[in-house]
Amino acid sequence: MTHVDFAVVGGGIIGCTIARELVLRAPNASVLVLDQDAVGSGASRRSAGLHFPRGATERVRRMSGYSQACYRALLDADPTLPIHPVPLLVVSDRASAGQVEAAYLDEARLSRVDALPDWLPPLSDETAAWKGEGCQYADVGALARALARSLRPGTSFRDGVCVAALDRAGNGYELALGTGERVTADAVVLAPGPWLAAPAWRERLAPLGARVKKVVALHIEQPPAAEDGVVVFHDEDAFLLPLHEQRRWLFSYTSQVWDVDPDRLTGSVCASDLAEAREVLLRRAPRLADSARSGRVFCDAYSADREPLVRALDEEGRLVFAGAANGSGYRLAPAIAAEAAHLLRKAIQNVSEQGSHP
Repeated sequence: MTHVDFAVVGGGIIGCTIARELVLRAPNASVLVLDQDAVGSGASRRSAGLHFPRGATERVRRMSGYSQACYRALLDADPTLPIHPVPLLVVSDRASAGQVEAAYLDEARLSRVDALPDWLPPLSDETAAWKGEGCQYADVGALARALARSLRPGTSFRDGVCVAALDRAGNGYELALGTGERVTADAVVLAPGPWLAAPAWRERLAPLGARVKKVVALHIEQPPAAEDGVVVFHDEDAFLLPLHEQRRWLFSYTSQVWDVDPDRLTGSVCASDLAEAREVLLRRAPRLADSARSGRVFCDAYSADREPLVRALDEEGRLVFAGAANGSGYRLAPAIAAEAAHLLRKAIQNVSEQGSHP
């Protein structure tokens, strides 16, 4: 039977950043990352990967600022990482101006503009706009794989291996894997993305009240200009992201299809997705509406209060859930990882004092 100090269930961007945080805090720890598919697959592979420095609550604002600093440090240390800084433009109804200015961090350096790019409708007495800084987007799946690569060989990975059962074993936990292998761990972090209902942990997560919502982003087959950046439509909770390397735009809007099963989603856009998205585009960017004909579909876990859930699921803090990031898993992953590691601080201290188990 394999024994590790920490098992991280989920090899998406949140799981990989948690593994990295554990290694940074306890360099001698044995860490195992498990994923039912490949590292960087699932929601991470389909993520728009947009980071902008804002938060609807004080906690999310702190998490956004923390994550922004972490991503900046990662990119400074390795400029080859698939993280791409991009200018920011925010558009809203004038009545929402106070909300916009309160939501964005000081690092965004928002400043009013009196004109929009000519492919957008001009500002009116009812609309307002700001330019800003601190925005970037990433190929999230590729970034997760890059983080995993940097952790090997010190950190172990089991790709394509599901966790069939999770049970208490002594002071830690035992994980029964679909391969027949059994693993014991002093502490476990569950970072399953939208797979909240997996039998191994469904009952433990149910009290958290998280739900799974459909996420849709459309591909707009028009090339952005070199100077184009992200355009955030504040009131619609939607954005246009220029994918310069692909010579097209990505348009993300807020779907209201709830309680979906990630294993049943095909990844294909349907007629209702196009209709909902085009309704927003016709109002905010009508010149692009007819070019929105394909896209990507998946889902994410959402909390009741729209703040990420980072919770200890037992009294000793040896089983932690980290997720329900409300569509912001990439944007807030480093802060989520730091909060998860804080909950595991006793286990981390034990490893640091006593050394890793063989």
